[in-house]
Amino acid sequence: MYRTIVYFEDLQDDSHPYNVGDVYPREGFTPSDERIKELATDKNIRGIPLIKKEEHKPKKK
Repeated sequence: MYRTIVYFEDLQDDSHPYNVGDVYPREGFTPSDERIKELATDKNIRGIPLIKKEEHKPKKK
């Protein structure tokens, strides 16, 4: 799962807006692996990472 770290509108998803903290991708949309790499690095139009992989931490008992 990925979280939005900078507001953007996904041009490959009909300009769907993603606010900071939103889960990427939204329910009902499946981006390509290449698209995820673009958004998670500076290899996109904005030149900065827009999403970040969210690591799941195990719950402590």
